[in-house]
Amino acid sequence: MHIVEKTARGHRYLYLAQSVRENGRVRQKLLQPLGRKDQLEASGQLERLLDSVGRHCDRAVVLSQMASGEISALRIGGPLLFGKLWDRLGIGEVLNEVLDARQFSFALERAVFVATLHRLFVSGSDRSCVDWMKSYAIDGDEDLALHHFYRAMAWLGEEAGGTAEGALAPRCVKDVIEEKLFDRRRDLFTDLSVAFMDTTSLSFYGKGGETLGKR
Repeated sequence: MHIVEKTARGHRYLYLAQSVRENGRVRQKLLQPLGRKDQLEASGQLERLLDSVGRHCDRAVVLSQMASGEISALRIGGPLLFGKLWDRLGIGEVLNEVLDARQFSFALERAVFVATLHRLFVSGSDRSCVDWMKSYAIDGDEDLALHHFYRAMAWLGEEAGGTAEGALAPRCVKDVIEEKLFDRRRDLFTDLSVAFMDTTSLSFYGKGGETLGKR
């Protein structure tokens, strides 16, 4: 059943209707006239009718309670999936290893995880991350505030000493973390069966150059 609107003599009327099939064709069967739409809206009867019907629909009740703030819902998919990957890759362990004796008054590893998760889903600043994480159920984010994200990002950018080969800037904590993650995943039995090379600007000099580049 559903509500249909029909116009008669310049006024719009609402009816309770039902779709029925007769002789292989679907038509609307009017079950009950509800009255003029403008009068129903002005008197509040239309809203009361909708509220009355909604009380018998679980989905409508839940949506109404969410809109009024009585209940809330948090998303769990992203934190669960990427949380498993985070643990499997050992990123949290590497972060704590690099931290070593450094003491922070907040869960720095959780701040980095939330910031990483935020960048996987949307692009935005640390400030927008604080608002974004309120919609997700993330373990350990209860006490995180904006200044914690600022401090976590500043720590990742701290100089770690030395300069990586070919780099123009000194190594930072982020580089150390990436190196340690690479070492954890590297083994002596990795088989390099395919190598991809960028030949966009490849050129030849000396004898044979006119034929080496041919397909």
